[in-house]
Amino acid sequence: MLIAEKVAKAFNRQIGNEFATSLQYTAIAAYFAAESLPELSKLFHRQAREESDHANKILDYVVTAGGAVDLPGLPAPRCTFGSAEEAVKLAYDSEIEVTGQINALVDVAIAESDHQAQNFLQWFLAEQREEVSTMDTLLRMVRRAGESGLLFVEDYLARNGVASPPGPASEA
Repeated sequence: MLIAEKVAKAFNRQIGNEFATSLQYTAIAAYFAAESLPELSKLFHRQAREESDHANKILDYVVTAGGAVDLPGLPAPRCTFGSAEEAVKLAYDSEIEVTGQINALVDVAIAESDHQAQNFLQWFLAEQREEVSTMDTLLRMVRRAGESGLLFVEDYLARNGVASPPGPASEA
């Protein structure tokens, strides 16, 4: 087995966390669809697929490293929101939480001297920086627009998507 047992257990928990986030983003997408905000709905459907892809990426790693897969149960997602800001704030808070979870996985891999797992997790660390930045940008846009200005957010998303922070990655 190439993966430390404690790392495999922590990865299994994270697989559940990623699938739970995917399910939550699906619920947020449904909320925006019901509110006739199709661009926000599309954005969260895309985010849901990404989170599911993250879960499967971790699952594949556990399998190929010879670890046991033990998927946890998932909590029910929150499906009702009082406002667009509330829904996006939940997504932002979720990305902050997932960032902490990924950091904790790195800590476990370091404590177990699992160098391959540490290397594998580097991609997730960079991905979380992008995910937090995306949700932060979206939350600030929704707050600035207010409920009555959400069509401006829709228009922006239709034209550009959520802006990436300026820097070498977005300038390429």
